[in-house]
Amino acid sequence: MRLASLEVFSFPMPFRAVFRHASARRDRTENLIVAASSNNGLTGYGEGCPRSYVSGETVAGGLAFVDRHRDSLVNDVHDVPSLKSWIGEHGAEIDRNPAAFCAIELAILDLLGQAAASPVEDLLGIPALSGEYRYSAVLGDAPYPVFRWQYHRYRRFGFHDFKIKLSGDLPKDRRKIRVFRAAPDVLQVRLDANNFWESPDVCVGHVNALQHPFLAIEEPLKAGDFEGFGQVARDCGSRVILDESLLRAGQLEALGDGDHWIVNVRVSKMGGIIRSLEVAEAAEKRGIGVIVGAQVGETSILTRAGLAVMSGIGGQLVAAEGAFGTRLLREDLAAPCLMFGPGGILRAGDAVTERSSGLGLRVRRDALAPAQL
Repeated sequence: MRLASLEVFSFPMPFRAVFRHASARRDRTENLIVAASSNNGLTGYGEGCPRSYVSGETVAGGLAFVDRHRDSLVNDVHDVPSLKSWIGEHGAEIDRNPAAFCAIELAILDLLGQAAASPVEDLLGIPALSGEYRYSAVLGDAPYPVFRWQYHRYRRFGFHDFKIKLSGDLPKDRRKIRVFRAAPDVLQVRLDANNFWESPDVCVGHVNALQHPFLAIEEPLKAGDFEGFGQVARDCGSRVILDESLLRAGQLEALGDGDHWIVNVRVSKMGGIIRSLEVAEAAEKRGIGVIVGAQVGETSILTRAGLAVMSGIGGQLVAAEGAFGTRLLREDLAAPCLMFGPGGILRAGDAVTERSSGLGLRVRRDALAPAQL
């Protein structure tokens, strides 16, 4: 099999509800969908979600990245070893365009899997999907009546694991936290500040004033403030989750005590499955736990990629986010639509069968639109 072409599309699908946090407000998808076709008529699909506030990427920059490297990829990549070689040779550019490359990588892996009649896990030498995958409930920075309604909806659906987007407004955040005091069976709560504070002392004062135990706080200060993050971890007696501050495996070398950290590995942000697994492996060596996260508005393509990463990291997994499917999107791009069920559980059998190859999804090409600047 030879790679013959790479085409770029988008899937501009509205959400069922607006999603808010300290860095952005979203009401529809913003993505790049890559179609990788072979010389024998097969097509694989991949997805990336450029986010300027996460990695500095834009859709326009992603399109330029694909245009710049299309010929090289078509000529040089024909199997997993050559794909990994290409990644190694272009690491600095992928660092600047991880979502664009993620879409390319997933499309190529999907295509290679179809050609070999094997799921992506077999191609990459990681365990096959099996059992159940449990996802966290995520509560955005919505007005309190909406927040409370969403919380009770999650509870009725059987969720025990929550991530809460903070606003930085102490009375407002205290009111949010109050709903958990009547729920002793909630297993863990994580806070997400989306880089709200500039001062560690102000952050610590705010978080401690919430007077509620939590597992960790995500990105409490400006991205990359590792010294300040360490202070927050020590003074709050908790761990800090690195998301926008952790874009590649090499950044883990700057961290000290592994007990202070968790890394949020979002496949689009990391630049695909292969680079996500590299980060997870580097984290494991330092005793750092991993969350497999998601960008708001992902389709089932990226959900499927996240499942592969979860399978590859095994016991390191602290939590998983995403798999909202048509609970958030008005329509999904792929079938089956991969989304959590009661208790936040997505079963491996919902994603793969004995006949699955590549990512195992049927993509609605007629739903794709030309990618525009």
